[in-house]
Amino acid sequence: METIHWKDCEDVKVEKFPYRGEMNDVIGTSIRWMSKHGDDGHGYPEYGLRYFTIQPGGHIPIHNHFYIQTMYIVAGEFECWEFDPETEEKVKTETCGPGTSIYIPSMQPHGMKNIGNEPGMFLCCICNVYDDEESL
Repeated sequence: METIHWKDCEDVKVEKFPYRGEMNDVIGTSIRWMSKHGDDGHGYPEYGLRYFTIQPGGHIPIHNHFYIQTMYIVAGEFECWEFDPETEEKVKTETCGPGTSIYIPSMQPHGMKNIGNEPGMFLCCICNVYDDEESL
């Protein structure tokens, strides 16, 4: 068993995130890796739990990734977006506050913005899934 307090994890500022070969600006966002295990062969962990902090007005632009994720809003208010994978148009916007859970399937374009006046925090669990049993 391993234990760690979130404040003891390094707070790493995120400046850019890729989407379709371009690096896009990430504003007012930092991540603390609370756990990170395994390697999916693409540079991502098999499983990870992250603690995000997004400052007021900060945002994570449109992006997608192989792993699935579930986010749980701890504090703050976020506008969360789902984009059409073909047109990149917003197809869904949800306002999410504390206690809200958000599931993002593999490769679904998404993003979010802190629309509150205080820093917003959420936990984000990532996990890779595979199409066939041989990959397990």
